[in-house]
Amino acid sequence: MATTFPEGFVWGAATASYQIEGAVCEDGRGESIWDRFCHTPGKVAGGDTGDVADDHYHRWQEDLRIMKELGLGAYRFSIAWPRVIPDGTGAVNPAGLDFYERLVDGLLAAGIEPYVTLYHWDLPQALQEKGGWPNRDSASWFADYAAVVSARLGDRVHHWITHNEPFVAAFEGYGNGEHAPGICDPKAALQAAHHLLLSHGLAVPVLRQNGDEGTQVGITLNLTWVDPASERPADVEAARRYDGALNRFFLDPLFKGAYPADLLAYARDMAPHVEPGDLLQISTPIDFLGVNYYSRAIIADDPKGGPLAARQVVPAYAELTEMGWEVYPEGLYKLLRRVHDDYRPHALYITENGCALADRVVDGRVHDERRIAYLREHLLQARRAIDEGVPLRGYFVWSLLDNFEWAFGYSKRFGLVYVDYATQARILKDSARWYQQVAAANAVP
Repeated sequence: MATTFPEGFVWGAATASYQIEGAVCEDGRGESIWDRFCHTPGKVAGGDTGDVADDHYHRWQEDLRIMKELGLGAYRFSIAWPRVIPDGTGAVNPAGLDFYERLVDGLLAAGIEPYVTLYHWDLPQALQEKGGWPNRDSASWFADYAAVVSARLGDRVHHWITHNEPFVAAFEGYGNGEHAPGICDPKAALQAAHHLLLSHGLAVPVLRQNGDEGTQVGITLNLTWVDPASERPADVEAARRYDGALNRFFLDPLFKGAYPADLLAYARDMAPHVEPGDLLQISTPIDFLGVNYYSRAIIADDPKGGPLAARQVVPAYAELTEMGWEVYPEGLYKLLRRVHDDYRPHALYITENGCALADRVVDGRVHDERRIAYLREHLLQARRAIDEGVPLRGYFVWSLLDNFEWAFGYSKRFGLVYVDYATQARILKDSARWYQQVAAANAVP
């Protein structure tokens, strides 16, 4: 028996510019913080870089044919800021905008709706040299960039996502240094997080102004269901701190116009500087919230566990992906219910969900039964949330293609489509064929 989804439910797949495009020095593209980070020895596994990645910049038409073959109704991709404005501000690179215009027009001609993310972590290096996201000017830099892109594409793109996972951009980029630009400064990370949110708030009206009455604007957050490791008060409080930093620090200002008081009190002098009017701007109403979900977090108190004095516990019985993440589909249901009950966004999309597995090509095929099981169980939990009133409108698999997985280089494969990086050959995995059936039937078998 199949589990059907509501009429009009959106079935899509997602990618990000630096992870797939390559062509980092072509057609006037400027340097990004990830270009600089990758070429710094010791930062990325295997010394890998995104210089070529999936060569999507040259092979986008082939990838578009794959999307059409899979019957996708939507494609979520990001725009590379340094490809459009090489120095981050100032002169616009026409060739960069032309590329994204060709892609958008190609998608629309194929009957695939573009869902465009403006920022998926590839800040122009020239702006990092001016202080990057901890610099308050970054908010206006981003709003100006949003204006340039939407002035060109706003008549055809009706779904805009300002930022992907500002938590990661701020705390892994500026807090622990595991991502570009590789800075370890918790205070700078908190300030960066505030400016990322402020830049979102400034961009929302710009995107609406450059669109039409059908334009919808949102933001994507990486959200996690958090459980305490035990009922001990110390563990419960540690879980609350972790939930505060990962979830509430972003959800509260967006939907309630305030940062969590308990987290600000805990941060003390590291709390971000907030100017009058900032939170009103950040809480500008949005049309939808994108949710990226991969796993839950089980949290224990640990005085040596970094700024939050907390550490993550992985159950001995857990099934793990290649990222070491627990497979916990019910967490998606719990998270969607929690977001709906506590924040009431107008609409929700699952903008990323998927798993990294040790995929292998055998006789020209990739038999990834575990990925099919992962996707099936998460989709059933998504349908459960819909049945209980959650306004979930669509689902985007992460990812369409195997790609450059940030600090892990090319060692982790998330794609529906296997990429042979030596030849750039694309091979549809069994999960791609399964998802093709799901999209066609609007139902999970």
